[in-house]
Amino acid sequence: MMTEQVKQKLNDSKATRWGALAIVAFTMMAAYYVNDVVAPLKSMLESDLGWSSSDFGFYTGGYSFLNVFFLMLIWGGLILDRFGIRFTGRLATILMVAGTALEYYAMTGLAAPGAELFGCREMFGYKTGVFVAFAGYSIFGVGAEVAGITVTKIIAKWFHGKELATAMGVQVALARIGSQAGYAVAIPLARAFSITTPVLLGLVLLLGGLIAFFIFAVMDRKLDKQMEAEAAVSGDSDPAEKFSFKDVKNILVNPGFWLIALLCVLFYSCVFPFQKFASEFMILKYGINENVAGTFAGLPALGALFLTPIFGGYIDKRGKAASIMLLGSAMLIGVHFLYAIPAISYWLVAIILMIILGIAFSLVPSAMWPAVAKIFPVNQLGTAYALIFFIQNIGLWGIPTLIGKVLDVYCIVGQDDKGANIYDYTIPMCIFTGIACLSMLVALLLKRADKKYGYQLEEPNIH
Repeated sequence: MMTEQVKQKLNDSKATRWGALAIVAFTMMAAYYVNDVVAPLKSMLESDLGWSSSDFGFYTGGYSFLNVFFLMLIWGGLILDRFGIRFTGRLATILMVAGTALEYYAMTGLAAPGAELFGCREMFGYKTGVFVAFAGYSIFGVGAEVAGITVTKIIAKWFHGKELATAMGVQVALARIGSQAGYAVAIPLARAFSITTPVLLGLVLLLGGLIAFFIFAVMDRKLDKQMEAEAAVSGDSDPAEKFSFKDVKNILVNPGFWLIALLCVLFYSCVFPFQKFASEFMILKYGINENVAGTFAGLPALGALFLTPIFGGYIDKRGKAASIMLLGSAMLIGVHFLYAIPAISYWLVAIILMIILGIAFSLVPSAMWPAVAKIFPVNQLGTAYALIFFIQNIGLWGIPTLIGKVLDVYCIVGQDDKGANIYDYTIPMCIFTGIACLSMLVALLLKRADKKYGYQLEEPNIH
């Protein structure tokens, strides 16, 4: 009787494990909304708050600043493997709420020209409002990235031996709803109320996400008790080998780690930083109306919503993860190369390319994240994901900062009637094309490494 009881764990129920996924996915939806909602407001930040492209690039790079220079993601991964998903998830969500609140304060309480904080009008060469917004976004970035690796490990735990790639694909898809909502509502909300209203909505959503994670924690605690009971019946007193710091070395000497990490940083550096500037790019080069430019810029997120679960299901059943990552990288090259050609300025082409970018944006993550769970044992997953996210964040900090500087120095071609600068985006798009070429090279090397080291990336997840 006892054996029968412990056989039926919470995650053995399809409805329960997918319900748990839905709960944590809501938190990530809120996080993705906050992450992307300011991007369409770039021109308004220039005209209403007096920001420059360099200010915007500095602020955008803030997302990854603490993760890169203070190794917060590394610490987050170690905390995750040491203290578990419940503690780490709650901590990460609290950080997201605090960072967003600070961001909101910067754009309201410190929005006026000459605004001071502690008697300072400037901090480290930036207007006080810009720097505080940067600081808030940095704190949010720590929480969002740690939440990301936590949710990834949650899925690896709750869907072990089940629909792993499909579940990861669905989580990514649901998160993209948040991104798409951010891009779609930012400018209409800002025009209807104030420039900070979209940020305030994000703060409210994150508070809901915090409540959701506390609900999940109750479910996960029950699952742990069931797993302990199962281990006791089977005679295994320690069903999950604990993480030790020597495992960091084992991760770093694995060639698969470096190839996945490099592919991750190069691929995402062509997507997320581009999206931060994409709304303005659509308006200036293709003449797209500002009220819908954000929606078009968010099309990759919308594409991911529908396609990532499909691709995840395909990988679960048929495999071919390494080949799919190679294909996605090749598509990225084509998109950015065509965007870089000045003569191609028809609005329909811009939208079609965004849709193709959305397909690539669905292909690579649906293959990449489950691949990590094949390369490393479960007790190393939190730290492995953290190290990969850390390297990814170098790109997410450096590339938008670079693009902002390039725009201000080389790309200003005039001003509109509201005083905002008009930019030629040819050079930035050439930069993105070059990075995409490097991502394809790494994807090719990863496919070769899979054959050499037997990672089984081309094999299905469900046997």
